[in-house]
Amino acid sequence: MKTSAQSTYTTVLEKVQQLKKQYGNSWDQIQPEYAARMSVQNRFKTGLDIAKYTAAIMRKDMAEYDENPEKYTQSLGCWHGFVAQQKMIAVKKHHQTTQKRYLYLSGWMVAALRSEFGPLPDQSMHEKTAVPALIEEIYDFLKQADAVELNDLFKRLENGEDVIDKIENFESHVVPIIADIDAGFGNEEATYLLAKKMIQAGACAIQIENQVSDAKQCGHQDGKVTVPHEDFVAKLQAIRYAFLELGVDQGVIVARTDSEGAGLTQKLPVSKQPGDLASQYLSFVDTEEVTLDEANNDDVLLKRDGKLVRPIRLANGLYKFKDGTNIDRVVLDCITSLQNGADLLWIETPTPNVKQIAHMVQRVREVVPNAKLVYNNSPSFNWTLNFRQQAYDQMLANGENITLYNRDYLMDERYDNTELAEIADQNIKTFQRDAALQAGIFHHLITLPTYHTTALHMNDLAQDYFGSQGMLAYVENVQRQEIRKGVSCVKHQRMAGSDLGDDHKTFFAGDKALKASGEKNTSNQFESPQVDVEVIKMVTG
Repeated sequence: MKTSAQSTYTTVLEKVQQLKKQYGNSWDQIQPEYAARMSVQNRFKTGLDIAKYTAAIMRKDMAEYDENPEKYTQSLGCWHGFVAQQKMIAVKKHHQTTQKRYLYLSGWMVAALRSEFGPLPDQSMHEKTAVPALIEEIYDFLKQADAVELNDLFKRLENGEDVIDKIENFESHVVPIIADIDAGFGNEEATYLLAKKMIQAGACAIQIENQVSDAKQCGHQDGKVTVPHEDFVAKLQAIRYAFLELGVDQGVIVARTDSEGAGLTQKLPVSKQPGDLASQYLSFVDTEEVTLDEANNDDVLLKRDGKLVRPIRLANGLYKFKDGTNIDRVVLDCITSLQNGADLLWIETPTPNVKQIAHMVQRVREVVPNAKLVYNNSPSFNWTLNFRQQAYDQMLANGENITLYNRDYLMDERYDNTELAEIADQNIKTFQRDAALQAGIFHHLITLPTYHTTALHMNDLAQDYFGSQGMLAYVENVQRQEIRKGVSCVKHQRMAGSDLGDDHKTFFAGDKALKASGEKNTSNQFESPQVDVEVIKMVTG
């Protein structure tokens, strides 16, 4: 996507030509073509430029999804700028476009991989500044991907190829980031200040959850404590004010509810009239009926239906919700967030089950018809086991023969090639589309994929490289695969900006430039010669 505000190569070239005339002889060495080329290779001058550009993309995609739920969007979580860069280069190479592909910035991975304290659990203990720093880093790497690809196009232009249309209509690797602000890292003023830093770094979409900030837990762990709606709404407003202050009018707020798995609250809100939000929140709190004589000193008491009740309070001072109220709380959370400025919802669930998600979303849509979700296709789910159990239950309901299967052990490899496993895998394959159509999921993301792929690939390389395979482990499973599959960073010097730097040196110093490219640059070994088809036929028979 390209906005009208972005300059084209032709318009920048004309502008620099005019400036050169204006400033006369002192600009004799400035080549307008070079200046225009450098400007186009860095289309986004600030993080706010990125935030405005990507917010417009998200708003367009949201509107298209409302018209046609088959047009959902996707992302993968990335914990480093290079990982994000290689992801988007691969997306563009394999799918010819970056449209409807985003990036996700996971607070879990910031805590686990980017904190100066070392690896931390997902409990908001990491430095809040690490979040905007990672956003900025990711966009630096994505802008470099633009510069490298455009540099290749400009070289082709210099060699006489007609690629000006590809340059003028270049599709950027810069795409929206949905960025995790956890529970806001403090009160609403702290949330506002951090949101500003994230937006200035380039974030167009900020995801915030309704947990207590100083007791925050990972969404897939126990011990979650939620806040009353008034507290959460204040933080939603803080983020909206941050967007508006910085001129990102189309900024997107993703309101996450952890109520499905949260059984505790820290505060009892003040109800001002029957049936208000505070009253509804209080109605979920577990209580026991008492008389004044039965009440202890310093007990907290509520009047409910003409009777005195005592909220169930734990030794740590937290209050317990009634069992079985979690789904009702989720629905109220979602409706309240959408009615108070949120644009998208995030419901943290215990398993990936389309019917269960759809049930909650339909209840929300009875009040807010265009409600839609960002959904965490989490690695915390055992996808194989969950979907095999769902397939088992469906086969049982259909009266099919399930005597071959033990529901408690469906993860066993012995089931891998069975009919049940095939059904489960097909449902995993179509999960995102099914959920987009049936459960209002606009955006599917995997929070921690690159955490797990890094660990898996290092496990495999370490096993073989330090074993009998030696160097062949790297050559056969890494470098040769990079060459065969055309992975850009096989030429790691080029990907790190070496060729780009050589061209800049030529712009600045002309023939006197000391360049890294040349005959002795070993990256030349990766240049692909023309295939001799006849010789290959002789060798292969």
